[in-house]
Amino acid sequence: MQRRAFLRLLGGAAAAAAALRSGAAAAEGRPPLNFVVILIDDLGWTDVGCYGSTFYETAGVDRLARMGMRFTNGYAACTVCSPTRASILTGKYPARLHITDWIAGHVRPHAKLRIPDWTKHMPHAEVTFAETLKAAGYATCFVGKWHLGSRPYFPETQGFDINIGGCERGQPPSYFAPYKIDTMPEGPEGEYLTDRHAKDCEAFLEAHREKPFLLYLSQYAVHTPLQAKKDLTDAYEAKAKSQPDSSQRNPVYGAMVQSMAECVDRVISKLAGLELLDRTAIMFLGDNGGLLGGARNPVTCNLGLRAGKGSAYEGGVRVPFIVYWPGVTAPGSVCDVPVISCDLYPTVLAMAGLAGDPAHCANVDGESLAPLLRGSGALARDALYWHYPHYHPGGATPYGAVREGDLKLIEFYEDGRVELYNLKEDQAETRDLAAAMPEKAAALCAKLDAWRRRVGAQMPSPNPAYDPAKNK
Repeated sequence: MQRRAFLRLLGGAAAAAAALRSGAAAAEGRPPLNFVVILIDDLGWTDVGCYGSTFYETAGVDRLARMGMRFTNGYAACTVCSPTRASILTGKYPARLHITDWIAGHVRPHAKLRIPDWTKHMPHAEVTFAETLKAAGYATCFVGKWHLGSRPYFPETQGFDINIGGCERGQPPSYFAPYKIDTMPEGPEGEYLTDRHAKDCEAFLEAHREKPFLLYLSQYAVHTPLQAKKDLTDAYEAKAKSQPDSSQRNPVYGAMVQSMAECVDRVISKLAGLELLDRTAIMFLGDNGGLLGGARNPVTCNLGLRAGKGSAYEGGVRVPFIVYWPGVTAPGSVCDVPVISCDLYPTVLAMAGLAGDPAHCANVDGESLAPLLRGSGALARDALYWHYPHYHPGGATPYGAVREGDLKLIEFYEDGRVELYNLKEDQAETRDLAAAMPEKAAALCAKLDAWRRRVGAQMPSPNPAYDPAKNK
């Protein structure tokens, strides 16, 4: 069934009612489950208190972790933002979507490899979970950063009734009004963008409290430009002086992280005030690893992990990942099973009791996390995969990676070199085991190659304009 036919089928009132009746909640006589998805830009794995930070104050995120399940091995599908964003909405690996870099990408004309002709928008042929929920009678709202194509591909064309701030931009021109974001009404001068996100979310929840809803809060924070409220910045400057040995010590970034967490707290508090918290699932994650910054102006430190955003290593892809499913997740529970951003799509559908578009779901790479969230099940897959056929200032050269159990293999496409790490014993990826375990390295290389072929991954090719001197 084609996407448009599927949406027409579910689009009428009778079909929407039937879809809702098919949900598990409705079958048990309960109202349909609401959904709040919260995505934070460039948030490092240990940039919040519940993941180990003692510098950033993140009470709102820590509150959510106490309510639900915190995943210690949560991953973004890519080391940069746009591919991960597409993976969340579609449930598909960036390699399958051919959306493999941030849009519009980083160009290295004299690099050793030429990047493939990849897709710089999320195609309308993909059926997002917003479209499936909307067709089932949900009110849908997008707030914040979109970064999945130009105006013909904005959120309102991908299943969202309301779009506040979503556009082609990868970062805001300013975190203080005037924002100059043409998809949201301008704020009063000096208003802080992260606070504005909270205000817009509160207004949507208030207006749609009587019907099932999807609120997708995709904060522009904590992406550059580094701009924060003065009172918080001053507080973090004092805190940095009192913690001279802290690896996380940028006061402006610290203030941005705290504002981000306060926004999360306001959304949770609004749900509680409207008596909706016991029937609203909340999912929280980052879109890639934390940005390290330069030696002269460090941004954050991904404590215990190697490197950061734009890298093949854990610091580039491991992220905070928290899910609250009222009445299901045990409060304050922790899960060590590796999960990835692609899993949100099938998890949302499973929670809502919706089958989704059969043709789309046949190629979904993610797996529903419902068994893990119930605390008594396991996932069927045996590996996670990454494919980044690009260059990035954060250090990445074209690479692929696979994690199977505790082992992670990285294959660098420029020269075919591989590295192998045991993440349980060496989370910081300091001891390359490829030479000591050649048979296992070869087996994982073969597995990675088979996956690339299965999803139709685009590979880089030799660059006839390669010039080592100019490439530097």
